[in-house]
Amino acid sequence: MSERWPTEIRLLGDKRMLRVAFEDGGRFDLPAEYLRVSSPSAEVQGHSPAERKIIGGKREVAILAVEPIGNYAVKLRFDDMHDTGIFGWGYLYDLGREYRTRWKNYLAELEERGLSRDRAASVPVGNASSGGCGDGCGCH
Repeated sequence: MSERWPTEIRLLGDKRMLRVAFEDGGRFDLPAEYLRVSSPSAEVQGHSPAERKIIGGKREVAILAVEPIGNYAVKLRFDDMHDTGIFGWGYLYDLGREYRTRWKNYLAELEERGLSRDRAASVPVGNASSGGCGDGCGCH
């Protein structure tokens, strides 16, 4: 498959939506929450598929900055201080093209783990071994 090249990357309005358009006509408005929970960082993806984290509590997250990384990617800085994911053009394209399926799977994974998209409700209550750190990240 040939490399995808963006023609537009724009942070919209309230900084909760990133518009990405590509040379082939692909155009996607990607919610900040979706990008945050899909970050390609090791913090989210782990070092193997078995280590991937399901992150809850990010419904209200916003993107503070979109920083170019060479001519192959952008780094997104979120208002929860996450900024370690480098989103390559191909990954952004795949996130846009596969949005409906990925989002549906994410919502199902949240439900399976008793997590929520809302910060306050994202950690299962009264279970110290539930895997929550109190921030709804699902990281433990």
